[in-house]
Amino acid sequence: MNNHSLPAFQCRACDSRAGELILDLGAQPLANNLLRPEDLGKPEPRFPLRLAVCHACWLLQIVDLVPPVALFSEYLYFSSFSDAMLRHAHEAAERYIAEFALGEGSFVVEVASNDGYFLKNFVARGIPALGIEPAANIASAARKIGVETRVAFFGNTFAKELVAERRAADLILGNNVFAHAPDTNDFVAGLKTLLAPGGRVVLEFPYALDFIENCEFDTIYHEHVFYFALTPVRPLFARHGLEIFHVERLPIHGGSLRLFAGHAGARAPENSVAELRALESQRGIATADFYRDFSRRVAEIKTTLLALLADLRARGHTLAAYGASAKGSTLLNYVQPPDGTLAFIADRSTVKQGRLSPGLHLPIVSPEELLARQPAYTLLLTWNFADEILAQQADYRARGGNFIVPIPEVKVV
Repeated sequence: MNNHSLPAFQCRACDSRAGELILDLGAQPLANNLLRPEDLGKPEPRFPLRLAVCHACWLLQIVDLVPPVALFSEYLYFSSFSDAMLRHAHEAAERYIAEFALGEGSFVVEVASNDGYFLKNFVARGIPALGIEPAANIASAARKIGVETRVAFFGNTFAKELVAERRAADLILGNNVFAHAPDTNDFVAGLKTLLAPGGRVVLEFPYALDFIENCEFDTIYHEHVFYFALTPVRPLFARHGLEIFHVERLPIHGGSLRLFAGHAGARAPENSVAELRALESQRGIATADFYRDFSRRVAEIKTTLLALLADLRARGHTLAAYGASAKGSTLLNYVQPPDGTLAFIADRSTVKQGRLSPGLHLPIVSPEELLARQPAYTLLLTWNFADEILAQQADYRARGGNFIVPIPEVKVV
């Protein structure tokens, strides 16, 4: 699809009406709406999935919103099923406890705390912690491991209530939630309200620079309203009296940004902030040309992947997929491999097994099926955890099984 201006566009951060369509992925089902077999006769809603960039603040954002309650009331992504996520969270918690001198008199709050995989590290050290999680089924899992969790959507109103009820937070954590909050000004205002005078906010999210340069289009789904870089986030935070004082680039999820913020003027910005601002400027992140080749590169991945799958099928090979993830749903529903191309999707999550994938309705099975059925090639939908999964599936590979990695370019490993 050709890039063009969007007459009805209004940036959700700065309110500018100057925006440009970057990519149109068509009408897509909700990426985490995994169907039960008995649901097959029911309508499966689809919603437009289009990505635009604001020409005023350069914030990438999807154009068409789906109400959050439809996305998060029941959620089937449990972070604890990923060894890499557990390790990442433990290392971060230990670092923050030491670096910020957290103890029994501190208060840690995590927004979108999932199943308690992160906060349990603070609880184990006797540090008061509270999770805020909109999905009741996942909040219940967190409580079972001793992590106090409130079922709520985070925003400024909730933050005011929490401060009045409890106290301000010394550390506010948000891993892969910042991009999910459609009213980003309300979300950041809530961070400001909840933060203690000397407190810190630490957010992690997929980094827009890596997202564009590595053609990570499968990161786009209705839950991910925004694709942040430092350039648009600094003025957003400043608008609400917060200042970013340190940033770190991380390899997780195909490239993430971890930012540290506090009340404006509380801490002098470190060199990392100026260095990343310079890098983004040098790469052209605040220019329209940076985004205008994206749709062509996405289309090339689709063409290449479809050709590879068709060739393998023509040669008599059996094919499957690994990772019933949101990104996998986006990729499969955009690429649209013909019926019968993929036999199943393997996934470690026991809450996903027995369900069907959105759109294509592929059965989701346990990873043991890779060995039991030994497909010749397996499309790795969760390529962001490639090292972990390839190691776990050493026996499958030793028997001749191959993985197809689709991003940033299609390759067989």
